[in-house]
Amino acid sequence: MEYLETGKIKNQAPKHKASVSKQTGFPSPATHYMEPSIDLNKELVVHKDATFYVRVSGDGWSEFSILDRDVLIIDKALSPKAGNLVLIVQQGIFKVIHFPVSNRGTSFTVWGSITYIIHCSL
Repeated sequence: MEYLETGKIKNQAPKHKASVSKQTGFPSPATHYMEPSIDLNKELVVHKDATFYVRVSGDGWSEFSILDRDVLIIDKALSPKAGNLVLIVQQGIFKVIHFPVSNRGTSFTVWGSITYIIHCSL
């Protein structure tokens, strides 16, 4: 009579292991052009919690080179300086103005400083 030793049952080893693909053939001539993507929030925003994006509708602010479908990046944490573009609220209406040297006699609320204008090319 023969005795067979069975031992423990083992899990089967996986047949496929995910890994980085290995290149075959000639390398791409564009591999040295690969760059990380640009995060516009990191590049254009200083105060993340106080920054807003506004898409413009119409050409009412074309005198400031702000056209239809442009995007304004507005930072509410910045204190405006004379000559800076700011978004204000005057009599319940949003307006864009150059911040005056002296705001005596004017009644408006500064909503935020315009830090960037992103023009739409479509």
